[in-house]
Amino acid sequence: MDKSAVLHRYFGHSAFRIGQEALIDTLLRGKDALGIMPTGAGKSPCYQVPAAMVDGITLVISPLISLMKDQVFSLNQSGLKAAYINSTLSPGQQREALRRASLGAYRLIYITPERLRLDSFIRFAKNAKIALIAVDEAHCVSQWGQDFRPAYLDIADFIDTLPKRPPVGAFTATATKQVQKDIVRLLRLNKPFLSTQSFDRPNLYFEVRRPKSKADELLRLMRGKEEQCGIIYCSTRKNVDKVCDTLRRTGISTVRYHAGLSEDERKLAQEDFQFDKAKVMVATNAFGMGIDKSNVSYVYHYNMPKDIESYYQEAGRAGRDGSPAECVLLFGKQDILLNKYLIDRSSDMPDIDEKEKEALKQKQHLRLQKMIDYCQISGCLRRYILGYFGEISKKRCDSCSGCNGLKPLLKVRSPEQETLPNDIESAFTALRLLRNRLALEHKVPAYLIFTDSSLREMATNLPLTMESFFNISGVGEKKAQSYGEVFLNLIASLKSVLRYGPISKQDASLLANQIYENTKPWSDTELLRLRLLASQRMSAHTIAAELKRSLWQVERALERIREKKQ
Repeated sequence: MDKSAVLHRYFGHSAFRIGQEALIDTLLRGKDALGIMPTGAGKSPCYQVPAAMVDGITLVISPLISLMKDQVFSLNQSGLKAAYINSTLSPGQQREALRRASLGAYRLIYITPERLRLDSFIRFAKNAKIALIAVDEAHCVSQWGQDFRPAYLDIADFIDTLPKRPPVGAFTATATKQVQKDIVRLLRLNKPFLSTQSFDRPNLYFEVRRPKSKADELLRLMRGKEEQCGIIYCSTRKNVDKVCDTLRRTGISTVRYHAGLSEDERKLAQEDFQFDKAKVMVATNAFGMGIDKSNVSYVYHYNMPKDIESYYQEAGRAGRDGSPAECVLLFGKQDILLNKYLIDRSSDMPDIDEKEKEALKQKQHLRLQKMIDYCQISGCLRRYILGYFGEISKKRCDSCSGCNGLKPLLKVRSPEQETLPNDIESAFTALRLLRNRLALEHKVPAYLIFTDSSLREMATNLPLTMESFFNISGVGEKKAQSYGEVFLNLIASLKSVLRYGPISKQDASLLANQIYENTKPWSDTELLRLRLLASQRMSAHTIAAELKRSLWQVERALERIREKKQ
């Protein structure tokens, strides 16, 4: 199977995005690669597609424990066998995962860099067939990076212990020229192919506001956004608690996330936000990396972050599905004092000595000054950000407060409101409600079933056959097998109902719930009863009434039973 067939079969896409194909080809040729791609540009397929094609295990080194479970679930749903090994598993579960990996059960294994120090994992890696190594969030290896993680410095030594050095792909969304050089040097990449995509995110609107009262300004920003998903970043736990309480009092469904909460509280907050049970997440940068939610309509910074890298990465959580999104920073002079204080008192890096800590603090102060400059410039904000990352842009973007002056902030509409006619909006609403029911059933974030952009394409085209459903972007072979039946059943019902005009949200919910109940997977007990009733020569109509299933589903189930007999 070639790379295009792999992309379509497992990921449901008919074409590669800019930069992906060259990186994939490089890794498949056994060469090292460094991919600098903005958030949402599709870094993961650059190593996941080769993982499906190489003979052996692809080891993915990532700092994001919170994201590993979702990534692995998504890959397994797509038909690519994957596993994660981290501290959330018991020692017995970790041993079992390594045992199965040794037997070739997985194409990809996700680990944190700290695991590379464990003798048990080093023994496993020496005896396993490691065909490819992917280093995610590679900027963490650099002291010039905003998320320096000392364990990343062990990656190169670990690779040297392997019997045969595999090709190494390093990927990040935010890296200055200095950080790029550090990644190559510290990971000891061998003459890597460098792919640098534009850092520009045209769908994001940037604005800096300098209000007298941040609390009042935030409430003004939030008007009319009660049904939209958003993230509000604060620099301190105290501000997180204060902002969260304020929004809750106004009736906005809000959760909070910071290091002062228990692990169970943080996990519940993240799940409520991921599953759309809560519309707004108020968080410190502890909620920085590790969120992959596609329908975030805005990211507001209640406080100025410590550097441009952190700001752009956090702001980049908005608009990942390509829809217009707002990124607004509320700036006050107290933010400068707070960040200087936080830098000067930071001492939570036991792996480096005092001299290195002092040098690191100096670098952090330099980066802080660049962030302050961003908040105080009068020109194009987008051009400033791009220039910081070495991308020269001479023209105004006309999509930031620097270009628009005091022009009112553009009102961001939710994706389904953006361009969809009423009948398509009705279909999108029903499809999204069905997806959410399935997500709750499988206990995964809704976007792992299908993204909003895939649902909008379904709502627009209303495919009625499995072949046309498979042509929807984001619908791979395994997802078509898993969810095609229930979605096609809903689409067929929608096509009949929408002939008479758009339907209300309440009617869309009723229809989606009815289809879900009638098309939920068959249990073993139900299938046994189905076979028994069919052997008694009962009609499909009678069986449907007896099992409380739709006629369409009974006929499909009987057809599959006959196919298996053949």
